[in-house]
Amino acid sequence: MSSSDSVRDAAQTLSPIFREVDLLVKENLNRVLKALANQHLGGHHFAGSTGYGHGDLGRLALDRVYAELMGAPAALVRLQFVSGTHAIACALFGNLRPGDELLAVTGAPYDTLEEVIGLRGQGQGSLAEFGVSYRQLDLDSSGEVNWPALAEGVKAQTRMVLIQRSCGYSWRPSLTLAQIGRIIQVAKQQNPEVICFVDNCYGEFVEDREPPAVGADLVAGSLIKNPGGTLVPTGGYVAGQSPLVEAAACRLTAPGIGSSGGPTLDQNRLLFQGLFLAPQMVGEALKGTYLSAEVFHRLGYPVNPPPRAPGRDVIQGIELGSSRKLVAFCRAIQSCSPVGAYLDPVPGAMPGYESELVMAGGTFVDGSTSELSADGPLRPPYRVFYQGGTHWTHVALGLEAAVAAIR
Repeated sequence: MSSSDSVRDAAQTLSPIFREVDLLVKENLNRVLKALANQHLGGHHFAGSTGYGHGDLGRLALDRVYAELMGAPAALVRLQFVSGTHAIACALFGNLRPGDELLAVTGAPYDTLEEVIGLRGQGQGSLAEFGVSYRQLDLDSSGEVNWPALAEGVKAQTRMVLIQRSCGYSWRPSLTLAQIGRIIQVAKQQNPEVICFVDNCYGEFVEDREPPAVGADLVAGSLIKNPGGTLVPTGGYVAGQSPLVEAAACRLTAPGIGSSGGPTLDQNRLLFQGLFLAPQMVGEALKGTYLSAEVFHRLGYPVNPPPRAPGRDVIQGIELGSSRKLVAFCRAIQSCSPVGAYLDPVPGAMPGYESELVMAGGTFVDGSTSELSADGPLRPPYRVFYQGGTHWTHVALGLEAAVAAIR
């Protein structure tokens, strides 16, 4: 069977699941529309600001829209966040103090947080260098949260529990909101004052609610992932309890300035329009994960999540087993990109990552993983992570090219 026939057959099989995704898109779009209506969004909100950004009406309205969508009292949406990692770092540094402990309960954190925490690198001002200790609860043998360890894991010095919703580069299942809610419940039973913080990257709009609705005190994410709808050029967000959000804002700007600063530089329209499109873009990316899993499972490759498992984020892991196939896969995806299709991805060092990476991402916004992209660390067992896609048919074209390339 040709690569195009394989993808076409898999897509036909998945038609019922695709219809369920469309219903989710409708529900989440309705939530976005209500939040925008509640803020009386109008053309006057599209005017940007420069300098300090004081009194930016669009920015103030967008913060309130995000707070409503997250189910949180407050939100901070800023172009000045350069990445999701930056937003997460501001939340961590803003709310942790010397002597506090950060407890990761979903195993090792994503690579780019290792230097923030102080697990790698020295002399850059990590949490460890400021006297914040770190401990992690490894996953159980099945790759799930170690519930017995969590039940007694919160100690007197534990100030914050870190919950990573997406699997990142690990081979565990990403978390459902129900699982996140259970983690929070178990942690709060041991200490009601502990801050439960969720790294929400890649998870927005995958379900019909967000982590604060199940008890999270704080969440953070990137605007060039799900909530930016592929239009927002940069930025990130933090949402949650008001004092915690403001503490993150003071880390982003300065104490005494906090959330009152941050020019929008004539980008407000894209921030709102991207959010309006976000449920649709996430739905198409979800269809792409289902399709990728189905195609490569049929070819005999291990995939995470498994075929037809309920979507938990917009990332599909595929274990290719060799560096040659990993590079060939990424080169095939790059060749199907709207930008830079002529480029040839090669493995190289990437700031914040321990291993060399090979990355395909011919995107209109540099680094946007809401648009179609693929990447993976150059280390055994050579897994590629296929993500995003503004339409599942673009994912399908990339899959056809990738299947042909690795055969």
